[in-house]
Amino acid sequence: MATLFARLLADKFDLLPPRVRALHARETTHTYAGRADVERSAGLLARLMGAATRLPARKADQALHVTIEPTAHDERWTRKFADHAMPSRLWDAGGLLRERLGLATFGFRLDVENGKLTWRVASVHALGIALPARLFQGVLAREFEQDGRYRFDVRAELPLVGLLVHYRGWLDVDQI
Repeated sequence: MATLFARLLADKFDLLPPRVRALHARETTHTYAGRADVERSAGLLARLMGAATRLPARKADQALHVTIEPTAHDERWTRKFADHAMPSRLWDAGGLLRERLGLATFGFRLDVENGKLTWRVASVHALGIALPARLFQGVLAREFEQDGRYRFDVRAELPLVGLLVHYRGWLDVDQI
């Protein structure tokens, strides 16, 4: 059976760079190690929203471990920035990648653009309340390969709140 990302991307899955495809093609639990830089706003509202979604603390060049546990129905991800765990659950709902992150559930449209896997917000629910997706246009995640290494760049910025988080870095991903 195809993995979650292979099902959501369908024919576009084969367009992913080898290491991005490898990370999303595993059918068994795997942990990846790497490094990340994390930026965060010091504003009160940004800090509260960051706490509600368990975002990592601001710190340059910190250790990162990402464990992905796939099942037939979903994937459980635990991103561990230094000593801070950021767990989430991902699943397919009507062609959108849903991610439950703390008190919020996001719906992402996945695409492959210029060799990069992109995640764009299509819907958001916080505490079960639907929020306008247009407020989340400043949220974008990209996965790509550069210099033979899997890389990621995730930025979340909201109107009136500013930068919630911007984390980017790399993971060692063995090709399968």
